Amino acid sequence: MHPPLLSLRQSFPFSPKISASTNPHSRRQPNSTPSFPVAGSIPSPPPLLSLRRPRCSAGDGEGREEQQPSRAKDVLSGMVGERVEELLRREENRALLDGLEEASRRVDRARQALADIEKQEAEALRAKEYVRQLESRELEIAESQRDLLEARTMVEEAERSLSSDIDENNSGDVLPEEIDQNVERLESLKAASISSVAGMLAGLPIYLYQATSFSQLLLHLATVFISCALFGVTFRYAIRRDLDNIQLKTGAPAAFGFVRGLAALDAGKPLELNNDSFIAYSIDGAVYVLEDIFIFLSAAIALDFCFKMRLLSPFPIRK
Repeated sequence: MHPPLLSLRQSFPFSPKISASTNPHSRRQPNSTPSFPVAGSIPSPPPLLSLRRPRCSAGDGEGREEQQPSRAKDVLSGMVGERVEELLRREENRALLDGLEEASRRVDRARQALADIEKQEAEALRAKEYVRQLESRELEIAESQRDLLEARTMVEEAERSLSSDIDENNSGDVLPEEIDQNVERLESLKAASISSVAGMLAGLPIYLYQATSFSQLLLHLATVFISCALFGVTFRYAIRRDLDNIQLKTGAPAAFGFVRGLAALDAGKPLELNNDSFIAYSIDGAVYVLEDIFIFLSAAIALDFCFKMRLLSPFPIRK
């Protein structure tokens, strides 16, 4: 029992009986009179007990506390939505709304353009990577072709060297009856022609500088032509099939150059028995020898090139 009710009963020892009319579910009795109980008997008042509120459980309180914020949010969102709709229905905000829609469309188009640009950049990067791979493979192919060409050249050199060695080993066993004389004469004529042309072209600048007249130039060129023709025939028979012998290929033009240079020195002015004449004579002899060595060496290079290119056949040639 609540403390206020207990204090009330203690102050009033008797209390009237509440008629049935106080009950909302009972019918009203018009002639009902209040009855007072006897002192000392204190009945409990059911109507007062029925007026007490039932206590709420802890779960109900928590549920109400959770429902209150959600209801407040719903009410607030409804008010905001109504306010936004009201603002959008106004005519002065229609232009702003159209501009906002146009701006959103521009943003969408810009995003689409950006996506296209990124896609094109990705494709360009892939294309660059593909081109780089093609270039690297092209370089590898070029290097492989260069290596293959070098290997092929080395194989050809080895074949020529082997064939020349075999022919050299067998050349001593070649009988005169086995040599085709007509072909040998033709090859010797070709060697003389090639050597003479190469020697004349090599000596032409020298004799153009030294000659004082046209007849002297013709005389120098004629002597070079005949000397180089003889050198070509001799060089073919001296080298034979030993085409890789560098000492033999350089020794022959050096010998011809010394002989021709010393002959030109002998045909010049006589030597006097003094130092100045001896020095001048030595310088002239060295110049003549170097000029002739240069001419015959050029002819030897031309003949060696023709031998290696199979334009000219070395000695001997079998039938």
